[in-house]
Amino acid sequence: MSSKLPQDRAAWRPALVLSLIALLVTGLLYSLAGTGLARVAFPDPSTGSLLRRGDTVIGSSLLAQPFTGDQWFQPRPSAAKYDPMSAAGSNQARSNPDAIKRVDEAIAQVAAREGVPPSQVPSDLVTQSGGGLDPDISPAAARIQIARVARVRGLPVETVAALVQAHTTGKQFGVFGQPRVNVVALNLALEDASRR
Repeated sequence: MSSKLPQDRAAWRPALVLSLIALLVTGLLYSLAGTGLARVAFPDPSTGSLLRRGDTVIGSSLLAQPFTGDQWFQPRPSAAKYDPMSAAGSNQARSNPDAIKRVDEAIAQVAAREGVPPSQVPSDLVTQSGGGLDPDISPAAARIQIARVARVRGLPVETVAALVQAHTTGKQFGVFGQPRVNVVALNLALEDASRR
Protein backbone atom coordinates (compact mmCIF):
# COMPACT_ATOMS: atom_id res chain seq x y z
CA MET A 1 0.00 0.00 0.00
CA SER A 2 2.75 2.44 0.78
CA SER A 3 4.05 2.08 -2.78
CA LYS A 4 0.71 3.41 -4.19
CA LEU A 5 0.57 6.50 -1.96
CA PRO A 6 2.78 8.73 -4.15
CA GLN A 7 0.68 7.79 -7.20
CA ASP A 8 -2.55 8.70 -5.37
CA ARG A 9 -1.15 12.12 -4.48
CA ALA A 10 -0.14 12.64 -8.07
CA ALA A 11 -3.72 11.87 -9.17
CA TRP A 12 -5.23 14.35 -6.67
CA ARG A 13 -3.13 17.32 -7.78
CA PRO A 14 -4.63 17.66 -11.32
CA ALA A 15 -8.13 17.10 -9.94
CA LEU A 16 -7.71 19.88 -7.35
CA VAL A 17 -6.14 22.25 -9.88
CA LEU A 18 -8.93 21.59 -12.39
CA SER A 19 -11.57 22.11 -9.70
CA LEU A 20 -9.98 25.41 -8.64
CA ILE A 21 -9.77 26.61 -12.26
CA ALA A 22 -13.41 25.61 -12.89
CA LEU A 23 -14.49 27.42 -9.73
CA LEU A 24 -12.65 30.60 -10.71
CA VAL A 25 -13.84 30.54 -14.31
CA THR A 26 -17.49 29.62 -13.74
CA GLY A 27 -17.96 31.05 -10.28
CA LEU A 28 -16.08 34.32 -10.59
CA LEU A 29 -15.00 35.27 -14.11
CA TYR A 30 -18.26 34.23 -15.78
CA SER A 31 -20.30 36.16 -13.19
CA LEU A 32 -18.11 39.26 -13.50
CA ALA A 33 -18.29 39.14 -17.31
CA GLY A 34 -22.08 38.73 -17.28
CA THR A 35 -22.52 41.55 -14.79
CA GLY A 36 -20.15 43.82 -16.71
CA LEU A 37 -21.89 43.13 -20.02
CA ALA A 38 -25.29 43.79 -18.46
CA ARG A 39 -24.06 47.08 -17.00
CA VAL A 40 -22.85 48.20 -20.43
CA ALA A 41 -25.80 46.93 -22.50
CA PHE A 42 -28.62 47.59 -19.99
CA PRO A 43 -27.32 50.04 -17.37
CA ASP A 44 -30.67 50.91 -15.76
CA PRO A 45 -32.32 47.46 -15.48
CA SER A 46 -29.06 45.78 -14.46
CA THR A 47 -28.95 47.91 -11.33
CA GLY A 48 -32.63 47.37 -10.47
CA SER A 49 -34.21 50.34 -12.32
CA LEU A 50 -34.01 52.30 -9.08
CA LEU A 51 -36.00 55.49 -8.68
CA ARG A 52 -34.28 58.23 -6.71
CA ARG A 53 -35.08 61.54 -5.11
CA GLY A 54 -31.72 63.18 -4.80
CA ASP A 55 -29.45 60.56 -3.24
CA THR A 56 -32.31 58.59 -1.69
CA VAL A 57 -33.65 55.43 -3.35
CA ILE A 58 -37.43 55.49 -3.10
CA GLY A 59 -38.32 52.44 -5.14
CA SER A 60 -37.90 50.58 -8.40
CA SER A 61 -39.87 50.95 -11.60
CA LEU A 62 -39.82 47.14 -11.82
CA LEU A 63 -41.69 46.50 -8.55
CA ALA A 64 -45.10 47.57 -7.37
CA GLN A 65 -45.39 49.45 -4.09
CA PRO A 66 -48.42 50.00 -1.92
CA PHE A 67 -49.83 53.52 -1.96
CA THR A 68 -52.27 54.41 0.78
CA GLY A 69 -54.66 57.30 0.46
CA ASP A 70 -56.96 58.63 -2.21
CA GLN A 71 -54.32 61.08 -3.44
CA TRP A 72 -52.45 58.22 -5.18
CA PHE A 73 -53.09 55.99 -8.15
CA GLN A 74 -53.54 52.46 -6.86
CA PRO A 75 -51.62 49.47 -8.26
CA ARG A 76 -52.88 45.94 -8.76
CA PRO A 77 -53.63 43.99 -5.58
CA SER A 78 -50.73 41.86 -4.34
CA ALA A 79 -50.97 38.41 -2.78
CA ALA A 80 -47.39 39.01 -1.56
CA LYS A 81 -48.35 42.29 0.14
CA TYR A 82 -45.81 44.00 -2.17
CA ASP A 83 -42.92 42.19 -0.46
CA PRO A 84 -40.31 41.05 -3.03
CA MET A 85 -39.01 38.41 -0.61
CA SER A 86 -42.34 36.59 -0.64
CA ALA A 87 -43.45 37.23 -4.21
CA ALA A 88 -46.24 34.91 -5.23
CA GLY A 89 -49.68 34.76 -6.69
CA SER A 90 -52.65 33.50 -4.75
CA ASN A 91 -52.72 30.26 -6.80
CA GLN A 92 -56.50 30.25 -6.60
CA ALA A 93 -58.45 29.14 -9.66
CA ARG A 94 -61.02 31.48 -11.12
CA SER A 95 -63.67 29.03 -9.97
CA ASN A 96 -62.47 29.03 -6.35
CA PRO A 97 -65.29 30.38 -4.13
CA ASP A 98 -62.80 32.33 -1.98
CA ALA A 99 -61.29 33.97 -5.06
CA ILE A 100 -64.72 34.82 -6.45
CA LYS A 101 -65.74 36.35 -3.10
CA ARG A 102 -62.47 38.35 -2.83
CA VAL A 103 -62.82 39.69 -6.39
CA ASP A 104 -66.50 40.60 -5.88
CA GLU A 105 -65.61 42.46 -2.68
CA ALA A 106 -62.73 44.23 -4.42
CA ILE A 107 -64.99 45.25 -7.32
CA ALA A 108 -67.48 46.75 -4.86
CA GLN A 109 -64.70 48.63 -3.03
CA VAL A 110 -63.12 50.02 -6.21
CA ALA A 111 -66.52 50.99 -7.64
CA ALA A 112 -67.38 52.86 -4.43
CA ARG A 113 -63.94 54.54 -4.24
CA GLU A 114 -64.02 55.67 -7.87
CA GLY A 115 -67.75 56.46 -8.02
CA VAL A 116 -68.43 54.18 -10.99
CA PRO A 117 -70.75 51.22 -11.57
CA PRO A 118 -69.16 47.83 -10.76
CA SER A 119 -69.36 46.88 -14.45
CA GLN A 120 -66.85 49.63 -15.28
CA VAL A 121 -64.13 48.44 -12.88
CA PRO A 122 -61.13 47.15 -14.89
CA SER A 123 -60.15 43.61 -13.93
CA ASP A 124 -56.52 44.51 -13.19
CA LEU A 125 -57.62 46.67 -10.25
CA VAL A 126 -59.20 43.68 -8.54
CA THR A 127 -57.07 40.70 -9.62
CA GLN A 128 -53.55 39.87 -8.50
CA SER A 129 -50.66 39.42 -10.89
CA GLY A 130 -48.73 36.15 -11.02
CA GLY A 131 -45.86 37.35 -8.84
CA GLY A 132 -47.81 39.93 -6.87
CA LEU A 133 -45.34 42.68 -7.75
CA ASP A 134 -46.49 43.90 -11.18
CA PRO A 135 -45.84 47.66 -11.26
CA ASP A 136 -48.12 48.28 -14.24
CA ILE A 137 -51.84 48.72 -14.68
CA SER A 138 -53.86 49.12 -17.86
CA PRO A 139 -54.60 52.61 -19.21
CA ALA A 140 -58.28 51.94 -18.41
CA ALA A 141 -57.37 51.21 -14.77
CA ALA A 142 -55.44 54.48 -14.62
CA ARG A 143 -58.16 56.51 -16.35
CA ILE A 144 -60.85 55.34 -13.92
CA GLN A 145 -58.77 56.82 -11.06
CA ILE A 146 -58.12 60.25 -12.65
CA ALA A 147 -61.20 62.03 -11.27
CA ARG A 148 -60.57 60.89 -7.68
CA VAL A 149 -56.87 61.74 -7.70
CA ALA A 150 -57.49 65.15 -9.29
CA ARG A 151 -60.26 65.98 -6.79
CA VAL A 152 -58.24 64.97 -3.71
CA ARG A 153 -55.09 66.75 -4.88
CA GLY A 154 -56.92 69.85 -6.07
CA LEU A 155 -55.48 69.51 -9.57
CA PRO A 156 -57.33 70.01 -12.85
CA VAL A 157 -58.56 66.73 -14.32
CA GLU A 158 -56.80 67.63 -17.57
CA THR A 159 -53.43 67.87 -15.77
CA VAL A 160 -53.82 64.43 -14.18
CA ALA A 161 -55.09 62.96 -17.47
CA ALA A 162 -52.04 64.37 -19.26
CA LEU A 163 -49.77 62.70 -16.68
CA VAL A 164 -51.50 59.36 -17.27
CA GLN A 165 -51.11 59.79 -21.03
CA ALA A 166 -47.43 60.72 -20.66
CA HIS A 167 -46.79 57.60 -18.56
CA THR A 168 -48.65 55.20 -20.85
CA THR A 169 -46.28 52.82 -22.60
CA GLY A 170 -47.34 50.99 -25.75
CA LYS A 171 -46.89 47.33 -26.57
CA GLN A 172 -43.35 45.97 -26.19
CA PHE A 173 -41.62 46.42 -29.57
CA GLY A 174 -45.04 47.44 -30.89
CA VAL A 175 -46.19 43.80 -30.83
CA PHE A 176 -46.00 42.08 -27.44
CA GLY A 177 -48.30 42.60 -24.48
CA GLN A 178 -50.71 45.44 -23.94
CA PRO A 179 -50.34 49.18 -23.31
CA ARG A 180 -49.58 49.83 -19.65
CA VAL A 181 -49.02 52.54 -17.06
CA ASN A 182 -46.26 52.23 -14.44
CA VAL A 183 -47.99 53.25 -11.19
CA VAL A 184 -44.77 54.06 -9.29
CA ALA A 185 -43.47 56.40 -12.02
CA LEU A 186 -46.92 57.96 -12.44
CA ASN A 187 -47.26 58.66 -8.72
CA LEU A 188 -43.80 60.27 -8.62
CA ALA A 189 -44.76 62.53 -11.53
CA LEU A 190 -48.04 63.29 -9.79
CA GLU A 191 -46.19 64.32 -6.64
CA ASP A 192 -43.95 66.62 -8.70
CA ALA A 193 -46.99 68.19 -10.39
CA SER A 194 -48.66 68.76 -7.00
CA ARG A 195 -45.62 70.69 -5.74
CA ARG A 196 -45.72 73.24 -8.56
